[in-house]
Amino acid sequence: MISHVYFDYGGVIAEEGFAQGLRAIAVAEGRDPDEFFTAVRDIIFETGYVVGRVGEDEFWKTVRDRLGVRQDPQTMRREILSRFALRPHMLHLARRLRSMGRTVAILSDQTNWLDELDARDGFFSVYDHVFNSFHHGVHKGQREFFDLALSTLGARPANTLFIDDQEVNIVTARAVGLDTIHFTSADAFAAGFGVRFPGLLQTALDDARADTAGN
Repeated sequence: MISHVYFDYGGVIAEEGFAQGLRAIAVAEGRDPDEFFTAVRDIIFETGYVVGRVGEDEFWKTVRDRLGVRQDPQTMRREILSRFALRPHMLHLARRLRSMGRTVAILSDQTNWLDELDARDGFFSVYDHVFNSFHHGVHKGQREFFDLALSTLGARPANTLFIDDQEVNIVTARAVGLDTIHFTSADAFAAGFGVRFPGLLQTALDDARADTAGN
C-alpha cells in the first residue's frame, strides 16, 4: 500500500513557471527559447544556486555575464515567478490523500523562490512537509535527497509514490526504489494515478470545480 506521496512543485502542483518564464525572456531577447532555457538551467546547477551554495544575485550575475542578457534581474524574476500558477485540483488531491491517512510532501529542486511563492499563494500548509533543494544542499538528481526525504518522514521506498515532470528525477527515484509517475501530460498523470488511487483524481477535480462555482 502507498503510504507516502511526494509531489514535485513546478510542472506538477503548479505550472512550470521556470521554463515558461525563461522562454518568454528568450523571445524578448531574440534568443532561441529552448537553447536559452537549457543554458540557464545549466547555470542554476553549475553555480549551486539550486542547492543554496550561492544566492540569487550571483545567479543572475552569471546569467547576464555568460549569456549577455540585457534584461535586469527584477524583470526576469517577475517573468518566472508570475508563471508559477497553482493547479487547484492538485492541492485538493493532497488534501484528499491526507484525509485517507497518507502522508504528502513537496519534493522540489527550487530556490528562495519557493518560499516567496508560498508567501504569495499559501500552499505549504496543505502538505505534511516541504523539501526544497535550496535549503537541503542536495537536488533530485542525487539519491541523497530522496534518502533524506524518506528518512525524515519515516517512509519506505516500496510504499512511496513520487510524481515529477522531469525524467532525470524519475530515474533517480526509481533507482532508490520508489514507485513513480512521470508527469508528461494531464492525461498520462490521470491514467497512472488512477491505477493507484481509483477515482480520487476525479474527486479532487470536482472539489476544485466546486470552489470555482462557489466564487
